[in-house]
Amino acid sequence: MTDPRTGATASEDGRAGTPTGLPQRARIVIVGGGVIGASTAYHLAHLGETDVLLLEQGTLSCGTTWHAAGLVGLLRASESGTRLVQHSADLYQRLEAETGLSTGYRQCGGLIVARTPERMTALRRTAATAAAYDLDCELLTPAQAGERYPLLYTDDLQGAIWLPGDGTANPTDVTQSLAKGARQLGVTVRERVRVTGFDVVADPGAPGGRRVRGVRTDAGDVACEVVVNCAGQWAKAVGAMAGVGVPLHSAEHFYVVTDQIGGVAPGMPILRDPDGWTYVKEEVGGLVVGGFEPEAKPWVSPESIPYPFEFQLLDEDWEHFAVLMDSAIHRLPVLERTGIRTFYNGPESFTPDNQSILGESPDVAGFFVGAGFNSVGIASAGGAGRALAQWVVAGEPQEDLALVDIRRFAPFHASTPWLRDRVSEVLGLHYAVPWPGRELDTARPFRCSPVHDRLEAAGAWFGSKMGWERPNYVAPLSVPPSQRPATYGWGRQPWHDWVDEEQRATREALALFDQTSFGKLRVHGPDALSLLYLVCTANVDRPVGAAVYTAMLNSRGGYEADVTVTRVGEQEWLIVTSSASPVRDADWLRRHVAPAWQVSVEDVTTSYAVFGLMGPRSRELLARISTADVGAEGFAFGTSRVIDIGPALVRATRITYVGELGWEFMVPTELATGVWDRIVDAGGDLGVRLAGYHAINALRLDKGYRAFGAELGPDRTPLEAGLLFTCDLAGDRAFIGREALERQRAVGPPRRLASFIVDDPEAVLWGGELLLRDGVPVGQVTSAARSATVGAAVGLTWVWDPDGGPLPRQVLDAGGYAVDVAGTRHPVRLSTRALHDPTNGHTRA
Repeated sequence: MTDPRTGATASEDGRAGTPTGLPQRARIVIVGGGVIGASTAYHLAHLGETDVLLLEQGTLSCGTTWHAAGLVGLLRASESGTRLVQHSADLYQRLEAETGLSTGYRQCGGLIVARTPERMTALRRTAATAAAYDLDCELLTPAQAGERYPLLYTDDLQGAIWLPGDGTANPTDVTQSLAKGARQLGVTVRERVRVTGFDVVADPGAPGGRRVRGVRTDAGDVACEVVVNCAGQWAKAVGAMAGVGVPLHSAEHFYVVTDQIGGVAPGMPILRDPDGWTYVKEEVGGLVVGGFEPEAKPWVSPESIPYPFEFQLLDEDWEHFAVLMDSAIHRLPVLERTGIRTFYNGPESFTPDNQSILGESPDVAGFFVGAGFNSVGIASAGGAGRALAQWVVAGEPQEDLALVDIRRFAPFHASTPWLRDRVSEVLGLHYAVPWPGRELDTARPFRCSPVHDRLEAAGAWFGSKMGWERPNYVAPLSVPPSQRPATYGWGRQPWHDWVDEEQRATREALALFDQTSFGKLRVHGPDALSLLYLVCTANVDRPVGAAVYTAMLNSRGGYEADVTVTRVGEQEWLIVTSSASPVRDADWLRRHVAPAWQVSVEDVTTSYAVFGLMGPRSRELLARISTADVGAEGFAFGTSRVIDIGPALVRATRITYVGELGWEFMVPTELATGVWDRIVDAGGDLGVRLAGYHAINALRLDKGYRAFGAELGPDRTPLEAGLLFTCDLAGDRAFIGREALERQRAVGPPRRLASFIVDDPEAVLWGGELLLRDGVPVGQVTSAARSATVGAAVGLTWVWDPDGGPLPRQVLDAGGYAVDVAGTRHPVRLSTRALHDPTNGHTRA
């Protein structure tokens, strides 16, 4: 089979054709011979796993891979994503020396231009992020951009950035070279073998109660221990054969290849004009012109993709492509007099959140997924294949993959109608301005709290997390409904004033929060304590009614979870985790249940609403609506018990994430509206205010409270995060991660987390800003917000030694720190103590 774009054969070593000698068993079977499958096979082989069979229903690279544009842009929004792509670029440069097959990789640099001041601010922030990740990046004037790219129309540009490390690769060549490297080490590759099903057996010892034991194909069955689903846009249908949800949906993706253009030659930089939704790269003396239009065209449902579909394209759609072509002609006027050689309309798969999907399914043990690369599969493939292979071999990720972990999704995310709605928006986000706090509009509302209607009537504006509609803020009813929706920008927004009021109400009087989206797990059974002893850093063997804040660590000492564990019975505990984490945390717990243990882990998230009543007058209000003793001695901090609120019985836990006296109420769902109404009615004269998650974020930063996914993650330890007090290191209990933590404590951590306050009260920070000391990059802000309490921007930031050594704690007090806010440097003061109420007098009142 010949690649119709490049003329290259589909199998450079002549192995294309019908399958011969399909083995009856293999330890690992990879489904899909695109670039991700080939990379996973290659890296498994280099880790010593050579009993691997790669199956492709057509020929290698014949699905989505062959028509990929092949851009390899190094800088990503997260450090972990950036490191994955860096590995890809390094691998593609050296692979020919190993296999004899070129990948076509060329480091040509990348130019990103800005048409608007808002985009230029985004590019300045990008340049600061590059400095944090130690990547070369240069800010350019419009004239300098024109020098880098002479075909460019620059009169309407604000500026640009230059990324010299960016490159391009030939997708088919990369795939063939990776596959040959895998074969050289013993991996078996079989083309023209179509997977038709899986053998999945019941296994009480597996996390989800089931385990994969074989693959069924049209050429025979293969017994195996591990399946890796790298089937690209077919991955959802392949996963469904095993009962595994893979949330992705294809959309049509367009680009054209022009005739040759004078002055265009190999080595010409990649051009991205995100305000015009377009990218451009050189190809055979002409240009590839493609883009990510604001509203995409979903393709057929994942279950209806035709077979065979090898090296095929969809029909041309010049009308839909016009918005991209018109923009490209504006930016590159030479295109107006240049012919089009080929129009490509190739379907590609996209995920609900624009992040790829990696990891082992929580539903079927041994079933891994590597798919949904959202049009950046070539850039991601080298690093993603390595990460996936390491996960298979080690049994857990060996780096921070939380953003792409399949366990970030719940079963509903695999709904095809839901995905079809979402994919029309997601594709366009590639080149949308990356506004801080941006919420997606499609496929909503979905999961709603019992009091959603009450909050909506009160003026709430909702965000979304794990499908839940959550109030970000509650606008005053005096504000017209048309003015309540969120606005996005880099500076202070109108809704900031309402969030300030919510913060002040919490600090000075009383606020009521709907936190129903919190994940809730019930762990119970005779061996529940044994399991929690193993996975929790804190000692949870406390009396019934005690709530304990604890970490769950991986073997490297990094965070897998950040939770509150409450003992609610002699053999029963309740775990409260973040909205995004219940699937992931339940899976982590189940994976560590010993075969002989009797313990169950249940997700009870939807069984209960959660309301937070916070503020110095919360005790006064609670005493009005409950007969329980809620005094300081009768209901101490960290205590949890069932109390009455009117006729309802609810679990009340005296705990806080905002740094004030308060309780969280866990209310049976069917009783939630009655309890909510009683609280609101009783608190009117006490100044109770409905508040949202933007206020929670600002209030928790006043106190330096950490959040999983922002400050805490698989590559960050309690010692680095300043949370060593949550770790029971006095005794000899061997909880997971303890050995790694002790080793790090002996030598000192390479980074530390600190609170900060910005000296300029007018500065607006959003998180992600570069931290400098005496002008040298030494860290990155993880979270930031405007604090109404201290009257300035506050947040949390990582600080590291620029030379890579251990970081002494006293460095945080040394001074000379500043943050880069889109090119403007603002002095900041760092602190290892809370900025508000450092002695916790408010919380323990």
